[in-house]
Amino acid sequence: MTCYPADNMYEELSFIAYYFHWSYQEIMNLDHHTRRKWCDEITRINRKLNNETEQKSIFDI
Repeated sequence: MTCYPADNMYEELSFIAYYFHWSYQEIMNLDHHTRRKWCDEITRINRKLNNETEQKSIFDI
């Protein structure tokens, strides 16, 4: 069994909380897939607002 790295989880949590102002508990109630989906959506919106075309997520290395 592998665990999702805690640093990545906190990064996602902070990212969503910063943009949506959701509480810690609200974000932690989301499953991993849903948190990632929200992160991707926030990134997509920011890129659109900034007229950026790169498709890579900020969470991609």
